[in-house]
Amino acid sequence: MGRGRQKAKHTKVARELKYFSPDTDLSALEKELAVPEEGDELVDKWADLYPEEDEDAEDESAEATEDK
Repeated sequence: MGRGRQKAKHTKVARELKYFSPDTDLSALEKELAVPEEGDELVDKWADLYPEEDEDAEDESAEATEDK
């Protein structure tokens, strides 16, 4: 016994989350989903922090052939 109150609270919270619709900034959404123009290039701000995956794979395969 005692589960009824807990279940009712969870149902209430779930219903609030389901029907809650915050104000949406449609102009920001449009900018995010828009196709970039020719002058705009995607810039990976994290690219300098990590080595390229392809370089790692080539290095490992080169080491494996040298070991044989």
